[in-house]
Amino acid sequence: MSIDIFAPAHVLARRVAQGEASAEAVTEAFLGRIATLNPRLAAFTDITAARAREQARSIDKDRGAGRPLGPLAGAPFAAKNLFDIAGLPTRAGSMINRERAPATRDAVLVERLSAAGAVLLGGLNMGEYAYDFTGENAHDGACRNPHDPARMSGGSSSGSGSATAVGLSPITLGSDTNGSIRVPASLCGIFGLKPTYGRLPRTRSFPFCDSLDHLGPLARDVTDLALAYDLMQGPHAGDPACAQRTAEPTVLRLRDGIGGLRIGVAGGYFATDGMPEARAAVAQVAGALGAKRIIDIDGVPIARAAAFLITNAESSSFHLPRLRSRADDFDPETRDRFLAGALLPAGWYVQAQRARRWFHEEMMRHFAEVDLIVAPATPCVAPLIGQKSLEVRGETLPLRPSLGLFTQPISCVGLPVAAVPVQGAGLPIGVQLIAPPWREDLCLKAAFALQTMGVCRAADPALLPGVRHAGGSDDAAVRPRPGTHANPVDRLTDPRAGWTSGSDNR
Repeated sequence: MSIDIFAPAHVLARRVAQGEASAEAVTEAFLGRIATLNPRLAAFTDITAARAREQARSIDKDRGAGRPLGPLAGAPFAAKNLFDIAGLPTRAGSMINRERAPATRDAVLVERLSAAGAVLLGGLNMGEYAYDFTGENAHDGACRNPHDPARMSGGSSSGSGSATAVGLSPITLGSDTNGSIRVPASLCGIFGLKPTYGRLPRTRSFPFCDSLDHLGPLARDVTDLALAYDLMQGPHAGDPACAQRTAEPTVLRLRDGIGGLRIGVAGGYFATDGMPEARAAVAQVAGALGAKRIIDIDGVPIARAAAFLITNAESSSFHLPRLRSRADDFDPETRDRFLAGALLPAGWYVQAQRARRWFHEEMMRHFAEVDLIVAPATPCVAPLIGQKSLEVRGETLPLRPSLGLFTQPISCVGLPVAAVPVQGAGLPIGVQLIAPPWREDLCLKAAFALQTMGVCRAADPALLPGVRHAGGSDDAAVRPRPGTHANPVDRLTDPRAGWTSGSDNR
């Protein structure tokens, strides 16, 4: 039985449902690939092989008995290790947390995907306590970029970006406080979605900065991205910040097209503070979408500074007991940032919140005139591991914070954003599609249109030796030609119809 590792998750699930492949064969193919490639990439920190095999066998048994299957039945996924996974300590990328008692229950988003039939393969590497844009972890090793293992995967959802890009899992879960989904999506050349703040519940995930933390999916395919997002929607009492909004499915609207959408291109700061490859990617996406209007957004550096201050103040307060008792067990760079936050005057935090409210009003003013804004995701392609600085407009900037130049201002006000990959002459780089609050459907429709046009697609990471056929005999099939899986939405029904996933507070 031949399993196409690079097939989208919804295609794998359809093959399982139709009896063309068993869930067990799909699971074994991915576990074999992880065993071969993960030692070179350090994308996974925990592999839940026994659990995955048990769930796959259960799915095959249900199919054989004619019982209904979930929309992602048999398709693999993995989660950043700040999500609770039953039976494992929730590491959150740290040394200290691995001493915690194992989680007794999965995070809500892991539960919801599992209830839809997706098979959990394990926990993924990340920056310590999510305070990182590079993917360099002092405890679990640097997570490497599959396009060039000498380069960064981006962070803090580093394992999510690397694993998805290289075909270790078609869907992964990450978190995004200041850009931690969009930065690895950009550097690894895949799709990522940061939903509106409060859209997806964070229950049973380890926090970083409560008023800025978002959770969301990463994928090689836009339909997978939308389907995973849809299946995770819905309020949950365990997260007070989660909006009491019923699910608003997007996957069936992907093919509605972008006709009539008013699309602008972010100017000013967004147009000047990146490398040529970032500007070229934006121009390519804007051209494909017919976006000609330049949107000059006022106060972007102020919004970025506000995001920094809020992040530092809230996260340092949360970690202060650990800093006092176990300072030597932190990565020194993470520890120093937390200590700096602990020393911030309270008045600065108040001013940052005022700036945040003002910038939200500024963005809403622009969204009265356009429906979507195109902006770069990162200022550069993936830097080399260990690189410490970045040249922007002739100025040398510290690399680690500068990878979030374009993502932090948007996180500050909680807007929904899809990161889409553009393949240049060398390494990939991402572009942000920014929408008004609660309009993830606009981000995803535009991303789907770009994928269908061939402008944005996840590239095969050809630079890693043996990457295409690693994993054993079940992984022998090459990836289909671009377009083979295009426009698959006509084969999908409502992703929540016909299966039971539990109560709203599951």
